[in-house]
Amino acid sequence: MNREIAIIEKLEKDLSLKQLQIRSLLTITQAINDNISQDGLFDMYRSFLSWEMGIEKMALLIFSDPVWECVCNIHCDTLNVDEIIPVLAGMKRLHTVKPGDDEMLQGFNIIIPVFHKDYAIAYSLIGGIKDKEDLYNKIQFITTITNIVSVAIENKRLFKRQIEQERLKRDMELAKDVQGLLIPTNLPSNKRYQIATIYQPHYNVGGDYIDFISYDENRFALCIADISGKGVGAAILMANFQAMIQSLIFQYRDLETFVFALNQAVYRITKSDKFITFFICEIDLKNKQLKYVNAGHYPPVLIGSDGKEQRLTSGCSVIGAFEKLPEIKEGILNLKKDDLLVCFTDGLADLRNPLGSYFEQTRLISFLKEHMKEDVQQLHVALEQEILDFSSGLPAEDDIAVLSCKIL
Repeated sequence: MNREIAIIEKLEKDLSLKQLQIRSLLTITQAINDNISQDGLFDMYRSFLSWEMGIEKMALLIFSDPVWECVCNIHCDTLNVDEIIPVLAGMKRLHTVKPGDDEMLQGFNIIIPVFHKDYAIAYSLIGGIKDKEDLYNKIQFITTITNIVSVAIENKRLFKRQIEQERLKRDMELAKDVQGLLIPTNLPSNKRYQIATIYQPHYNVGGDYIDFISYDENRFALCIADISGKGVGAAILMANFQAMIQSLIFQYRDLETFVFALNQAVYRITKSDKFITFFICEIDLKNKQLKYVNAGHYPPVLIGSDGKEQRLTSGCSVIGAFEKLPEIKEGILNLKKDDLLVCFTDGLADLRNPLGSYFEQTRLISFLKEHMKEDVQQLHVALEQEILDFSSGLPAEDDIAVLSCKIL
């Protein structure tokens, strides 16, 4: 009779434990379905282990890319996460702590690793299990709850990352659209001059800017710039920068005053958080003269029909870094028939081949001299092939922009 009573009592106890487990499982699952916050889920996990499973010591470590964090604990406030993670890293399945294990694990009974695909997303360190009866079933259920909570947190993290990636993708598409409207595609070429461009943005969206501005039938301006930053921020600044140029260029007759005013306009927007390297030149076809200001940009090169080259360095510091430019020096050059002006951004100079060698300016100048007799469009086609051959298909580390003008 006593034996039968003992069996009944054990069955009742087992049933009570199963009911408790089912209730706990339903409660946590429902909370996850209701999109409970991470902190709320951690509180439920802590309460479940402490009050319903009788756990006296616990630490739940979660991978919050790129670091590990102890997100909840029971009597483990001093646990050093950075030191213990390397100890846990080799554990692929449920681990029972033994006397010979690392000293940091002593005081815990079991370690529950949780994996997503082939990488760990959580470790639960469990210690101080009071009731040793039916220990196996308890550990199995704690493992189940730990997996459910950890995977739910990982799903939240992955979902958040997906949303961020989708937003970034939309931002990049918007920036690309904005940039497409700002980069001129059909630049004029006639019997008096030829103009052509190369534009290869890094990761589809870059911070390089090219423009052509016509004053009258005899005078026009060419601009090239490299705006710090990428994405929507750089695209918006580029749009503002173009608008400033188009507005100010007709207000000031000399380039020095124009660049001074342009710098102040940019500084009011950026407060020196971003800067712009900028080159502008004004070409007078009637008087065969080129005036320019180089604001910290990679020096363009002017190659004459006799093969002599000049690097256009006169100007000032970069645009937007200072409220007022301390000094602006305008350069003036005389032009002759078949003179070739080539402007480019540092993406071309920084281009590297698989051996690590750079596409140096001396290489560019030698190439340009070899192709001086070609029209600018043909020259650019050959230059793009030269860039491709040099890099052996290795992706560029920055945007590449080239603006060329040949006087006929």
